[in-house]
Amino acid sequence: MRLTTKGRFAVTAMIDLAMRQHSGPVTLAAISQRQNISLSYLEQLFGKLRRHELVDSVRGPGGGYSLARLARNVTVADIIFAVDEPLDATNCGGKHDCTSGKDGKSGKCMTHELWTTLNRKMVDYLDSVSLQDLVDQQRLRQLQEASQAAQSCAAVRVERGSAGAPAASSSSVAAGATV
Repeated sequence: MRLTTKGRFAVTAMIDLAMRQHSGPVTLAAISQRQNISLSYLEQLFGKLRRHELVDSVRGPGGGYSLARLARNVTVADIIFAVDEPLDATNCGGKHDCTSGKDGKSGKCMTHELWTTLNRKMVDYLDSVSLQDLVDQQRLRQLQEASQAAQSCAAVRVERGSAGAPAASSSSVAAGATV
């Protein structure tokens, strides 16, 4: 069982939207460009998200999409189910007709309960993760990347310092000092 691109792209687009909606509606074209997702595919996904009242749309100049609820009130499960993503590890789709014996009778396969339990665990987990959790993780990641980039730039500046200048200590580089 795998999560398809439909679910992955919907969650990614919703994170992008949640991170940027503070300055007004976000266009699908902008999300498409930033996330490298087809605009027509995003239009299909956002139609479903709108029908499930996860996003609101604004038409006309300056239009776009915004969240219909606070990000902390939207779960990953809400997004996945809104775009009709199947989350089922069973072979029978939960219908209990996994096997068919030689006598023609159908029944549950020997691993049916295993896969049914996995389904419940997946839904419970996805229902425990809010869109706000993902936005917070992404913002933290961006801050860490920016900090690493700043440290790299500081180290390069120290290495390129003038020939007569003393080399900076590693502690001054870590503190962000430049020569």
